[in-house]
Amino acid sequence: MDSGLGLLAAAAAVRNLRPDADLVLSSAPDTMPWGPRTPEDVTAHALACARAAAAYHPDALVVACNTASVHALEALRAELEPELPVIGTVPAIKPAAALGGRVAIWATPATTGSPYQLRLIKDFGGAAEEVTEIACPGLADAIEHGDDAAIDAAIADAASRTPAGTDTIVLGCTHYELVGDRIRAAVGGPGATGPVCFGSAEAVAAQALRRIGDAALGTGTARLTVLHSGRVAELSAAAAHYAEGRLLATPVPAVS
Repeated sequence: MDSGLGLLAAAAAVRNLRPDADLVLSSAPDTMPWGPRTPEDVTAHALACARAAAAYHPDALVVACNTASVHALEALRAELEPELPVIGTVPAIKPAAALGGRVAIWATPATTGSPYQLRLIKDFGGAAEEVTEIACPGLADAIEHGDDAAIDAAIADAASRTPAGTDTIVLGCTHYELVGDRIRAAVGGPGATGPVCFGSAEAVAAQALRRIGDAALGTGTARLTVLHSGRVAELSAAAAHYAEGRLLATPVPAVS
């Protein structure tokens, strides 16, 4: 679940690890962005998305949204666990900082400078030579709409404020993982290899499958269900703009 297309990265990671898994993608794109909303409002929207997904009796719920994980994870777990394991998303600051060097954390304006992110930097950023927070106004919304011009402008703006010599970029919003290559190229410059980008999707997907355990192995049919504010829908046209969306839209061959 997520406010919008940010869930594609985690869903695609699950599909790569378990091609047979049934996936329910529950979002509320008409309510995004969630970042500027109050914690109470974010929690209400997250609970609504989670309840819609829970009606399909999944084995685990991935909260594929940094904002919802910050504000609503406790409420989601209180309502749904232990019957439904709830896996939150945390920016990959720890593994990024472990490489040393200079780290930049790209995040929404609401997350940048927040007590939550500052606490993560304090707790897990110590191995880095330098950690810089970079707010990325408009980037998540541009990604949600598949607007290339707006995506390029938002990335260029954030890249211009990213310190020269940055070795690692933490993608602190799940939407940003859909354009990680473009971010890397913009910061690296022409002909440069670019910094290493760290997202959360693969780690979150692996954790979800660990929580499910062996009980659900081999029981999926690779079915994809899309919910928008609780209503059955199709993947948005913008989803096809990204490799993760195209992967999820591709039928998985049946295993004989």
